[in-house]
Amino acid sequence: MLYFISSSTNPSFNIATEEYLLKNYEDDFFFLYTNTPALIVGKHQNTLAEINLEKAEQENIPVVRRMSGGGTVFHDEGNLNYCFIKNGEKGKLVDFQKYSQPIVDTLQALNVDAKFEGKSDLTIDGKKFSGNASHIYKNKVMQHGTMLFSSDLKQLNQLLKVNPLKFKDRGIRSIRSKVTNISEYLSDSMSLEKFGQLILEDLKTKFLDAKKFELSAIDIEKIEALMAEKYNNWEWNYGYSPNYIFEKLSNFPGGGILELSMKVEKGIIKNLELFGNCLVENQISHFKTKLIGKYHDKTTIRKTLKELDLNLFFHEITDKELLSALF
Repeated sequence: MLYFISSSTNPSFNIATEEYLLKNYEDDFFFLYTNTPALIVGKHQNTLAEINLEKAEQENIPVVRRMSGGGTVFHDEGNLNYCFIKNGEKGKLVDFQKYSQPIVDTLQALNVDAKFEGKSDLTIDGKKFSGNASHIYKNKVMQHGTMLFSSDLKQLNQLLKVNPLKFKDRGIRSIRSKVTNISEYLSDSMSLEKFGQLILEDLKTKFLDAKKFELSAIDIEKIEALMAEKYNNWEWNYGYSPNYIFEKLSNFPGGGILELSMKVEKGIIKNLELFGNCLVENQISHFKTKLIGKYHDKTTIRKTLKELDLNLFFHEITDKELLSALF
């Protein structure tokens, strides 16, 4: 087994590294990484239904879709992430408890009563500090998970607070749990870096053939190419979401009411129905043609609205108010 600690805190880079090592090396891997603040969405999720988009935009928090399933998680510098990539026998690859055991053992050795509970969670005192997910590629499994060590839990809760009633889709919904930080249960203070080293030390006792690994310049070049092609793209992070219907009722300060229903497929608006007392009835069909065929993406829609004279279609609604109604 090869092990390393990523020197990058770029969420797109580290998520791309997981895919790159899984698909381009035959070796087993274990690595640890920490990201700057980011929202990491499960492969089969509707991104907009999982995150507080307005809050994420205000705080400039990027969104990255990962290869594995499961729910949306928040990463920051107080969250240590681990990833196992292992060869194995088809049908026997996924084992959440097995691959999260080094984390449990490390904490138990620190007199922290960590437990594996449910399908894939790690808990302390009944509160979740680690969520895990997996992805199978040929005869290999990638299992990765979070470890909330000293994360900003207030920011986490704000960024993951959404209104699921706005979306109708078949996407996998996140299951929200009470969460906690590992640092709160340590008898002696410890840095996140030290905690990571303890996990590596435990890993070496379980895998006696473990050897240190470093990414080569060629590896980094190919990972950065994968980032540019996939993990930094709206089409993957948002557009890959399952088809959905977005419905919303908005009340505007001037007394206007707008109710809408939008059908989105592969991130593209396919149909739009609008109702309310703020519409210019004989012109609204022309407005709809301006949005149908566009990505359901704030940057794209904002640009489109700026190019239109909204007074032709709506009574006393600003482009900012209308943009808010569309998300």
